[in-house]
Parts: sequence; structure tokens; C-alpha cells
Amino acid sequence: MPPGIATFLFTDVEGSTRRWETDTEAMRDALAVHDEVLRRAVAEHAGALFKHTGDGICAVFSSPSAAVNAAVAAQRHLSLPVRMGLATGEAELRDGDYFGPVLNRAARIMAAGHGGQILLDGVTAELMSGVELLGHGPRQLRDIAKPVELYQVQATGLRTEFPPLKTEDSAPGNLRAPTNSFVGREAVLSDLVEAVTTHRLVTLTGVGGVGKTRLAHEVGVRTADLFSDGVWLIELAAVTDPRALPDVVAATLGIMQQPGLSVAQSVAAALTGRRRLLIFDNCEHLLDAVAEMVDAILATSPTVKILATSREGLLAVGEQLWPVPSLTTGAGSAAVRLFCDRALAIAPGVPLDSPAQASAVVEICERLDGIPLAIELAASRMQSMTVAEIRDRLDHRFRLLVGSRRGLERHQTLHQTVAWSYELLSAAEQVVLERCSVFAGGFGLADAAAVATDGDEFTALDVLDALVRKSLVVADRAGGRTRYSMLETIRQFAEELLAARGSAEECRAAHAAHYAAMETDVMALWDSPRQREAYEWFAANLANLRAAFRWATDEQDLDTAAAIAFYTSMLGCLTEQSEPTGWAAELIEPALEVGHPRLAQLFVGAAQCYATGRLDDAMRYAVTGEAIIESGDFDPVPFGFEAALYAGHSMAGRPLEAARYVHNVIARRPHTLAQVCLVLALANASAYDEARTAADGLLEAAETTGNPNTKVLALTAYGWSHFATDPAVAYDMQKRALALAQDSGNRFNEATAIIGLSRLAVIGGRAAEALELLTHVLHSFYDSGGYELIRGPLTLLAIAFDRLGRYEPAAVLLGFAADPVPITTFVEAESVVAHVRDSLGESAYRSLLRRGKGMAHAEAVTYAFDQICYARSALTADKGDADG
Repeated sequence: MPPGIATFLFTDVEGSTRRWETDTEAMRDALAVHDEVLRRAVAEHAGALFKHTGDGICAVFSSPSAAVNAAVAAQRHLSLPVRMGLATGEAELRDGDYFGPVLNRAARIMAAGHGGQILLDGVTAELMSGVELLGHGPRQLRDIAKPVELYQVQATGLRTEFPPLKTEDSAPGNLRAPTNSFVGREAVLSDLVEAVTTHRLVTLTGVGGVGKTRLAHEVGVRTADLFSDGVWLIELAAVTDPRALPDVVAATLGIMQQPGLSVAQSVAAALTGRRRLLIFDNCEHLLDAVAEMVDAILATSPTVKILATSREGLLAVGEQLWPVPSLTTGAGSAAVRLFCDRALAIAPGVPLDSPAQASAVVEICERLDGIPLAIELAASRMQSMTVAEIRDRLDHRFRLLVGSRRGLERHQTLHQTVAWSYELLSAAEQVVLERCSVFAGGFGLADAAAVATDGDEFTALDVLDALVRKSLVVADRAGGRTRYSMLETIRQFAEELLAARGSAEECRAAHAAHYAAMETDVMALWDSPRQREAYEWFAANLANLRAAFRWATDEQDLDTAAAIAFYTSMLGCLTEQSEPTGWAAELIEPALEVGHPRLAQLFVGAAQCYATGRLDDAMRYAVTGEAIIESGDFDPVPFGFEAALYAGHSMAGRPLEAARYVHNVIARRPHTLAQVCLVLALANASAYDEARTAADGLLEAAETTGNPNTKVLALTAYGWSHFATDPAVAYDMQKRALALAQDSGNRFNEATAIIGLSRLAVIGGRAAEALELLTHVLHSFYDSGGYELIRGPLTLLAIAFDRLGRYEPAAVLLGFAADPVPITTFVEAESVVAHVRDSLGESAYRSLLRRGKGMAHAEAVTYAFDQICYARSALTADKGDADG
């Protein structure tokens, strides 16, 4: 009996009490054989049997290998289900018995097993060689303070499949209970759980801090009951050497290297037949090593499932990618709930429910792209700041979002999280990511090539493909064209690095030059049957155009700024986006100072400000612009756009001045668009005979252009010229114009056609149709900021209300819409004014007129919508009475 350090073997017959009770004689005979087998096995392997414990024995060995060999030899000959436990440690030998913690550990290890199973502790396993062991990981045993690493001996002739170990753990595995609540993603969690149960390998991908680890952890918790051998979390963030990966996996799972096998092969072999979920967390820096390990495990162990988290996919066999997006934002969203949950956890009672505070929380979550890590770091500041103070400092998010989170160092600040992903990029990927930070609101492949790869689209494509796979760039394929973008957090990080590299100015210059140079291609697209694509391009790139214009203006690059301002002001006018008109106006003074070649074009663009209510400015730009155009000293205005210089005069009640100017344009340089403008101006002046004469041949000329804008306006103008003489022709023209405008994406022309249709509906007594059409066009003009354009449909609405006997709202709307602009466009309005005045009486009429005159645009439109609802209700009631 060896003193000091030794290996102890404890055995016990599983279910012995039941066996004694059911067949005492058979149990007595079997136990005699049992005792003899154990005595012989212990003796043959140089051990000593020092105690019987009912139906089991306690033996001691000076050699761990001898102890294991004795146990294996005994199990091969035992007929009873005997469980065995081995532990190695120091014990005190006294009076033929042993005392010490190691004996208690051996007994508890034995009790955790099942009949036919041999278990041993980590100490014994470390001393073993030439024995195949299956790791069960650290397990909590009764009356033992710290978890004990448990291993199962595997040998020829022994059972390999057993029920889960009987330990104090709630479930096998090393996945710990979450330390905070799971907020958001509840809707996708069930789908992900199903994916994990259906597929053998699922990889969660996404940008750093988006919550991949937390989501994987929750999946592990929700699926624990499906894996009898446990859910195991294998954390790889701290592993820097790919060669160390197999050792990390083996150590986590408690698997020893087997003779003749590599560590990876030993892991794969030991997992055979196990029902386990392995969570490989943070794989992005070890992709090849993890993929090889995963392939080996899945090829050998058909019952094992793997859930991985990575910035990009592993490219392993059978991998199912599952992109993890940011949390939804907005009032009541998952992102807002996460912020409030974390803020209240560290600062109970902090006020977050007032409208101002709730709005600030929503803004924080939106500006942080719904990234959970960023939101949690922001919430951690609630211990010492108000929510408004946090919001107001988000422009410096990388200095603000520094928390005291425990765990991974790179998750302690937002900067470290993003830097981790950046540092895994190649040099070429880093450069492209930095240079693409100058884009605002997304970009296309050609845009990226122009700014980041000297125009080489295939080089740009290769790098963007890699950045998309690494979750640093988002690819949106909606609409048939791929458009790339970055989360604002990633973009700001890359922008800071671009500045630090000293390349920011060069890159922004290339960005601005690219969008100025797009004028030729985009306007050629506009002047073709594919016009809608030009409008879509403009809408998609408005943020980039804005950034490019601002940079060029700040750098006093007038050539670039003027190019952008002109063509975007034209596209903006036709899509009810007036911002570029302001850019053109902004450049008027500096362009005048140097006599810039694009001066005439800038005046035409600036004059479109009439749509926003700046009539005086529009007419001033028109008068000066006309003189500049007639001088012939500047670049001509392309596509016949110079005819639109006087468009504001019609809005201001001076359509004949607009007609005079367009006559001169046609005499100087005939263009179908100028003919259209002439017909419209004459029709607005109620000079219908002259308008019809001017419209002669208009439709045929427009058809030959192939330009949808010109065709739509030609149909509209031709229809307006026939309002007084042939309403049927006018209606047909407006219907055709509306269909073509909607097909080509021209919102301004669509609204113009609807106004024509609504006017005809009013004149024809079709009240319900008129109200429907006017509702649509009012929404369109108001939502786009076309405040001056609202006066036309509101005047028509007043006429419709007069026809319906609703004199009070008619008077209010006339007060708003008819002042300061005289009623000239709709001649029928003159008789309506007199009829409403007579119907209400002079005093009431004047009072309602003043009420309308004092309204702001928003108030007038809201009032109009309310009155439309009342009128519709009345029409419905009247129809019901008539039907009854």
C-alpha cells in the first residue's frame, strides 16, 4: 500500500439495491464473481485493495496507468453494471486505510458515472499516455468546491455510449447563464434555432459589436435540451497563433491527444457519437484554421452541431451563413429598448420617458446604426450624463463610447471593436475602405473605382467583395444594381484614418471631380428613353452630390461646383427636390465676379427657386439671366433648359412676360422644350387661340426627341391649350401625360398632369374625382417643399368647394392661395370669387379671406385636408340618400 501520492480506484454496482430486492440468490452469485474479478485485476496490475464498500471496492495504485489498466481489465470481464472512478492525489495512510480529499474526489467521480463507465479526473489524465480519453469538461461534483475536469476511458471491448453524467451541473457543457437580459432579435431567434437544428454548421456574420456572440449564446441556452452532451463555448478571441487552435479546442472540451493521432484528429475522434453543440466564437482572425478543424469534426462526428461567429464566413463544407444585422431603430424599437434596459440597470430611476428624452434616445440609436455594443457603451454613460448630453457628443463617438465593460479588451471601447476588424484587412483593403469613407449615402462600383482604385473597376470589385464578406461594407442589390454602403460608425473610423494618412484632401477632390464629371453620362441618360434611370441615380446620389458640392465650394473650385449645381438643379426641379436650386443660387455671386463660363446655366438653375415660394428672387434671376444669355458670352444652356428661366413669372401672375421671353428663345435657338413653354405660358394667360396656334406640330416634334420629359410636357401643354374649346381632347392629353410621367419617374410633370385632370374634373362637375386628384397633388407638393406650387391646387380646391356649396372653406382657401398672386391661371376663379362673396356676404367673406391670408403653408394644407374629408363624407351621405 503506497504512501503519499497515489491513484485511487473506486467502484460500485449501479442499481444494486433493486437487484438484491428482485433476486437475492442471483445477486449473491453475481457479486461473488464481481469480487473475484476485481481482486484479480487489482492484483495483476500491482494495486492494493484496501476496502470494501457494500457492493464496491476501494483500491490504490502507485501508477496511474496501472490503475486505468486494472479498471479496463475488470470491466471487460464484469457481468454486473459497475461504474468506476479514478483520482490521483496525496493521501494519508493510517491503520490500513487512506484519508484525504482525493478519496472523496474519487468517490464523487465514480458516482457521476454509469454502469460500465470508467471516469477519471484531470490530474490522472495529465499523467496518462497511450490511453484514449473522451473529455466531458469541467463538471461540478457534490461536496467539491471547484469543478473537476472529467474524462471517460475508451478501450476495445468497453461501451462508448452512456447517458449524461450525473453531476451537480444543470446541464453538461461550459455555457454559463447570461449575465444580462436578451433584448431584440426575438423574432429571428426561433428561425436561428431551427437553422442550427437543421444544418450542421451555421456561421453568424456581421460587423463588430453587432451582437453575434450574445445571439449565439442565447441560441445555445435555448437549444441546450437538444444536446445531451452539452453546449460548449470555445472562445477564440485571445488565440493569436492558428497552430494553437486544436490545443485550445481540446483543452476546452477536456480531450487528451491520443497515440498516433494529432490533437485535431484526437478531438474529432473523441467527439464521435456525441450530441454536442460547439460554439466557435470570434473566428475572423483564424478562418483557415477554424475551417480545417470544423471540417475534421463534422466529417468524423455526424451528431455534433457547430455554431460559429465571425466577421466573415469560414468557407467550410456545408456552411450556412446567417448575417446578423443591426437592431431596428425608431420609437419603440429593439435598439431603444436595449438602451433603456442597460441605462436603467446602471442608473435606476434615470428619467427617459419625457418626449424630449425619448426623442434623444431614438436619435442616439439611429446615429449609432443600431449596433448593440455602441448602444450599450452609450447607455453606460448614463451614470454621469443626461441622454441629451450623450446625443450631443456623438460626433466624437470614438472618444465618448469608452466603457468599463469586462471581458474582451476590444469590446471595452467602440474604437477598439472597429480597429480589430480593420487590422485584419490587407493593405489594399485598408486603403479602399479609407478612401470610400468620403462617400455619403452609398456608392456604386464605378464610383468606388473612380475614387479608390484609379478607375480600375475589377480591382475595386475584388476589394469590395472582400470587404462585404468581412462585414465592413454592405451590398444592397435592390433595384437590379448593387449599391455599397458603410455603417456610419465604420465610415467615421475609416475617415479618421484617411485624414491621419494625409490623403483626405486628395480623396475628396477625386470624389467631387467624379460627380462633376458624371454630368455628361447622367444627362445623356436623361435625354433618352431611359430617363427614369437618371432620376433614380440622382435620388440615390443626392447625399454624395451634396458632399461633393460642399467640398468644391469650400475649396473655391468653382468649375466643379458649378457643374454639379447646374445639372442637379435641373434634375431636382423635375423630381420636386429643390435643394440643388439653392446650390446654383449660392454660386451666382462668385461666378459673376469671375465671369464664369457656366454663369447662364447657374441663373437658369437658380431661377427655379420659384417652387419654394421665392418669387421675387426667381424673377430677379430671370431678368439678369436673360441679359447674360442674350450676350452670347457664356456657355449655352443645354437641352433647351433656358426656356425655363421665366417659369416663375407664370406663378407670379405674369405669364405674358414668360411668353415674350420664350418667343425670343425660339427665335434665337429653336427647341421643342421652348415651344412647350410658350404654349403653357399662353394657356396660363388664357390666350387659348394663340396657345393652340403655338401648339401646332408640337406633339409630332416631341415624339421625335425620344425624351420622356419633352413628350409629357408637350401632351400637357397641348391639352391646356384646348381647355376652353375641347375638354375631351384636353382630358385625353392629360391622361396620356400622367401615364408617361409616372412611367418615366418625373414627379413634377406627374403633378402638372394631375392638376390639369383635377381642373377638368372641377369644370365638369365630377367632385369626387377632383377631390381625390387634388389630395394627391397637395401631398406631393407639400412633402417636397414646393410651397409656391401649392397655391394652384388650393385655388382649384376653392373652386370645387364653391361648386359643392361649401362657401366658407372656399373663402379661406382663396384668401391663402390668391394673395399675393392674382388669379390668372384659372380664369374660372374670377367668377368663383364673386359667387362666394355674394353667398357669404361681404363682412363674412372678408373675415374668412383674412383668416386664409394669415395661414402658414402647413396650416393651410392641414385645413385643406380636413375640409376634403368633410366634403367626401357629405358626398357619400348624399349618394346613400339617392340610392335609398
